[in-house]
Amino acid sequence: MKTRYIILPLLMLCTAVAAQDNIKTHQHAEDSTDVFFRHLNLNEVTVTGVTGDTKLKHATAPVSIVTPQILKATASTNIIDAIAHQPGVSQLTTGGSISKPIIRGLGYNRVVVMSEGVRQEGQQWGDEHGVEVDGSSVGSVEILKGPASLMYGSDAMAGVVILHPQPTLAEGEMQANMSTEYQTNNGLFAYNLSIAGNQKGFVWNARYSAKMAHAYKNKYDGYVPGSQFRERAGRLMLGLNKAWGHSRLTGTIYHLTPGIIEGERDPETGELVHEEGFTGHSYGKQLPFQQVKHYKLVWDNSLNLPTGYLKAIIGYQQNRRQEFEESENDYELYFKLHTLTYDLRYVTNEWEGWKLSTGIGGMYQKSGNEGEEYLIPDYRLFDFGIYATATKALGEHWTLSGGVRYDHRRLHGDELIEDNALRFQDFSRHFNGLTGSIGAVCNINEHFNIRLNLARGFRTPNMSELASNGVHEGSIRYELGNQQLKAEYSLQADLGLDFTSRYVSAQLALFANRIDNYIFTHRIPGEIEEGYLTYAYTQGDARLLGFEAGIDLHPIHSLHFSNTFSYVDARLTSHHSPLTSENKYLPFTPAPRWSSELKWELFHHSHTTLGHHHTSDAAHRSLFNNLYIAAGLDCYLKQTHIHSADDTETATPGYALLSLSAGTDIQVKGKKIAEFYITADNLLNKAYQNHLSRLKYADENVVTGRRGVFNMGRNITFKLVIPIQI
Repeated sequence: MKTRYIILPLLMLCTAVAAQDNIKTHQHAEDSTDVFFRHLNLNEVTVTGVTGDTKLKHATAPVSIVTPQILKATASTNIIDAIAHQPGVSQLTTGGSISKPIIRGLGYNRVVVMSEGVRQEGQQWGDEHGVEVDGSSVGSVEILKGPASLMYGSDAMAGVVILHPQPTLAEGEMQANMSTEYQTNNGLFAYNLSIAGNQKGFVWNARYSAKMAHAYKNKYDGYVPGSQFRERAGRLMLGLNKAWGHSRLTGTIYHLTPGIIEGERDPETGELVHEEGFTGHSYGKQLPFQQVKHYKLVWDNSLNLPTGYLKAIIGYQQNRRQEFEESENDYELYFKLHTLTYDLRYVTNEWEGWKLSTGIGGMYQKSGNEGEEYLIPDYRLFDFGIYATATKALGEHWTLSGGVRYDHRRLHGDELIEDNALRFQDFSRHFNGLTGSIGAVCNINEHFNIRLNLARGFRTPNMSELASNGVHEGSIRYELGNQQLKAEYSLQADLGLDFTSRYVSAQLALFANRIDNYIFTHRIPGEIEEGYLTYAYTQGDARLLGFEAGIDLHPIHSLHFSNTFSYVDARLTSHHSPLTSENKYLPFTPAPRWSSELKWELFHHSHTTLGHHHTSDAAHRSLFNNLYIAAGLDCYLKQTHIHSADDTETATPGYALLSLSAGTDIQVKGKKIAEFYITADNLLNKAYQNHLSRLKYADENVVTGRRGVFNMGRNITFKLVIPIQI
């Protein structure tokens, strides 16, 4: 916690620097690499995840923006992997293709992922169930930290990840895009093709992408059987953009075939067990594996009114998840989930500093088992919520915001008799929640902002937590639910300090979160089914404290030295069993992380003045533009704050990962014809296990004494993007 006492004096020092910095000297920034100019532009970004649409600088809750440029320049295997380097954001991983977002130590159904304007619903209760969204279709990402969003209801307790699609083009434009990517460690090869246009208000966007990878490798395990995967995705959007508003219909198809990493080892050699003929270089399916198919249809409408706008979104999703263990043609486990979501929202224009929004939304779900094995029962879910929010600008410096929401959710699980024995009971549960938030932001001057927010969150237990009774192959364990679980309630306070000057940018975000009835799994002795550890769901009261701190030093216009530090301390405050040193910490809390990057922008010939873009003569003569090189270091401290009772989880030693990257626009006669990026991750080929990797708990290597499977070794990524103006 010493870092907190270092950052606070640093912010005071930065304020003194600002007093000597004349803001008027920035009326014409030197170029877009000027950190102060970029900060001003970012402050003008409109965010949608708070009270309606608002400027980022007026948001009382902590919000992070991942820009299109960051997404393109980041090497990743899925969209959550691409944003997991943001302060306060982590990922729970199972191999290379599956990642789940963790925000400030909370994940699973406590994080809502929004895609195409609706909440992504696809069996996200599972450890190895990722987010079924094509990363190439995402234009930018908005991350809300904490229960500050009143428009998403139950499950948005930890935060919201909003995956924004590529924006529609301006009137009269047509554009195509091709990109391809290759990664050396797992042989990942990916490509995507897209075409979009806007002719007299008729807009369209079509995209197809594909990705395949063989098994990844590291220096301890060699090639890891089951880590190969294939992915295919398509998207088609058709719509109208008119003066009265817009109406758009979007359909997406997503297919993922990931292998299942079992981590079994030869009892004599300690090597990972694999199918006969396994070489590590095969892109084909190998048993066991999963087949995940996700289909989505969204109708998005917005009507401009004299006093504001009315927005209505209806979405249908179907998620199919199959597990193949003995044969490629016969599945053992098969979940089919149908989800219908609806959202009706009215947002007023601003008048006399006021802006109001109100809405109603909810969903209906039906899930069925169509396989021979069972983990959760067939179930139906219905919920709805109604909310109202308001913001008020007080003069030039203060903005207040707040709101209330009421939610109702009903679940019903069906009975199942298997082999004359009761597998699942017939039961129903009803939950009601009243939540709200209130916050304020003070823009002291153009350098310094202070934000304060207090929010109450609400989450109902999901069907897995209530009624699981079976083997979960992907997480290598047997799970038992608890029908008596209560709903979770949280109360979180946030304090944020932002500072920007010509040479320094710094941020500090502190949070304190108390959660009543926190639900988690713990290991229980014995085995219900041979070869699988048994875990059961329980709950207790908890508290989480932590912060994210960041500073960007910018001594000259082309050089950046950025540093961020994220920390969470999560503990139980009460439980049905006495709290000891072995069970007082919440399980699976991210390790403290320090990330540092030194970036040098060598060539940037475009000059930007007050929002207008000019191209210099040098730009026409140069082959490269926006050329940069960067070195990064991610240091994960050891995590010893673990729930070690009954060997639920184990401590993780610290480690550091070095990366190098470079990127440039390639242009001819001043016209950009391509973008090229190269990134070398884990440059020193460090063998490590992330604390949130589910593969840590696989079999022990009897020869080396190491338990579990390690993460990916050195990986070099090459990415080429070719825009085509039609």
